Amino acid sequence: MNRKFVVYLVAFAAFLGPFTQTIYTPVLPEVASQLHSTSFVVNLTISVFTLFLAMMQVIYGPLTDLKGRRKVMLFGITLYVMASVGCFFSDTIALLLVFRALQAIGIAAGSVVAVTVISDLFEGRERGQAMGTFQMLVSLGPVLGPVIGGFLSGLFNFHSVFLALAATGMLVLVFNYLYLKETKPDNIEGARFQLRDFAGILQNRIGSSIIYLGFIQYYAFYYFLVFLPNILTERYGLSAEQKGLVFLPMSLGIVVGSYLGGKIQTRIEGEKLLVLTTYLNAISILFFLIFYAISLQWLLVGIILFGLFLGLSLPVQTTLLTGAFTKNRATAVGAYNLFRYMGMALSPIVGSLFYRIGGYYLLYGFIVVAFLAYAFLLSRRLLGAQVTSSPSLEKG
Repeated sequence: MNRKFVVYLVAFAAFLGPFTQTIYTPVLPEVASQLHSTSFVVNLTISVFTLFLAMMQVIYGPLTDLKGRRKVMLFGITLYVMASVGCFFSDTIALLLVFRALQAIGIAAGSVVAVTVISDLFEGRERGQAMGTFQMLVSLGPVLGPVIGGFLSGLFNFHSVFLALAATGMLVLVFNYLYLKETKPDNIEGARFQLRDFAGILQNRIGSSIIYLGFIQYYAFYYFLVFLPNILTERYGLSAEQKGLVFLPMSLGIVVGSYLGGKIQTRIEGEKLLVLTTYLNAISILFFLIFYAISLQWLLVGIILFGLFLGLSLPVQTTLLTGAFTKNRATAVGAYNLFRYMGMALSPIVGSLFYRIGGYYLLYGFIVVAFLAYAFLLSRRLLGAQVTSSPSLEKG
């Protein structure tokens, strides 16, 4: 088995989740018009996808530990392809909601299985570098989605994005069927899932620190995906295609950051890098808040910095998390993804309330404060623990 090829193989399956989630966000008004619906109901097609993507992490994590990696991955992608075809043929908003939920139920397997497979195949520094490559590819999903969706919808109509997703999913399914072998270690017997498994992960110092950080980071990330198009329309009058292109610099920042994050782990201790990147996340959002209204160029600098520092953090998180849990690795990844996706789902709802109360300054100012507070907490929990004791995986 070519391990590097497998990294790309499973990464593309995981990529499809966030990519599918955001692919038609630039043309939500057009979707409402063509399906004779309201913007609120059309927005539900995004929220429903996110909700099921999050919920299924609880199912796929333990299932992957119990049944193995290959079976779960192939089942999930197959369901995803069928649901994407259903979305293409949906001519009512009710049908679209149903098939969007099925899309999420299927592709939710990708992120859990992918991280677990990489953790099975690599150890030590090699795992950190492999996670960097994985996160680099997956992080492109929510940013490239609006770019590609904007162009496809502009050239054809919004239904065309689902045909493209079905074709891409089929390609990923064929390659995983041919080349993904079972990587579950023979000496690890999966046990049936119990709620206390998740409780144990959240009580673990490393596990809880990373899982809660993932929630905050993706809550902030989706601020940009959801509210940045409004800024680009109101402040700079950009078209759907132009708004999609604005996301590319952020995408580049995430790619570069994820690549560097995988490399830097060999030089900087994971816990220290986690704390540092959390502070840098706060600084980048503060920069954006101060300069976004001055010019489009300064706005771009702000989102590039956020993407770069987010990318630096992601490989560190998955490397530390999978190293802390070996017997129930997929379950830990499932819990991590669940909290990240819940951050995505809550971001538009809570963010809309903040925007109505205090505009963009309260919207982004809140998350700056949240990042700074959590960075301080991380420094006490992770770095403080190193001073007082050995870096064992203690509870706390």
